Amino acid sequence: MLKLQGKVALVTGAAKGIGESIARHFAEEGAFVYVADIDSDNGQQVASSLGQFACFALLDVRHEGAWQRLTEEIIRAHGRLDIVVNNAGTTGFEEGYVPHDPENATLDAWRKVHETNLDGVFLGCKYAIKAMRATGKGSIINMSSRSGIVGIPTAAAYASSKAAVRNHTKSVALYCAQQNLKVRCNSIHPAAILTPMWEPMLGNGPEREANMAAFVQDTPLRRFGLPEEVACVAVMLASDESGYLTGTEINIDGGILAGSAGAPAK
Repeated sequence: MLKLQGKVALVTGAAKGIGESIARHFAEEGAFVYVADIDSDNGQQVASSLGQFACFALLDVRHEGAWQRLTEEIIRAHGRLDIVVNNAGTTGFEEGYVPHDPENATLDAWRKVHETNLDGVFLGCKYAIKAMRATGKGSIINMSSRSGIVGIPTAAAYASSKAAVRNHTKSVALYCAQQNLKVRCNSIHPAAILTPMWEPMLGNGPEREANMAAFVQDTPLRRFGLPEEVACVAVMLASDESGYLTGTEINIDGGILAGSAGAPAK
């Protein structure tokens, strides 16, 4: 039996990378998926490839009106919204190097990262709860990061935003329980996952393997994680099989937060 049969899901940042993989796994498990992104070209391609099990939704997670319109549209069309994955995010480096250390980061650069990574998650949780009241149950999954648990001196805004996502997840979980809603909220904390974001840093030439090894040298499993390994955890959290999990966090980091002293010798 499919784990998400009959469920309606909304995945943000689903045009590529981890979000795309989550959308694909949800559809494979029987959910109808709203592939939400500001990247309409790639987002529509992903949704089209999933056929009758998905549709594309243009969504800028920073804008409250967009959230309100989309969730109302979903309720009108399906009468329910069972799963929301707040995956859309930014590192702040997408358009080139900008200082993000605590001394030299500008307030504008700091705010831009938080506007997407934190405000977007706040709005996603807010409108997920409102939509899920239609059935009184659901699963909210917030994408945090290993950087939400440890400091990153050269990406202070990113680390701060992901730490806030981790904590807000717990507030949402407690609030929903207090409201007697069967709406669960959990966070996922990936470390180095091999997504398109990494490609400029890895390169395509003979140096690629050396670059990959350098980035994961402190990871006990000594490799990058894969988007599908994150997606499988998201499926578990979205399904009824995880009905007693709320307010928790799952690290997908190859063991790095357990202590890198366990890394095997070369």
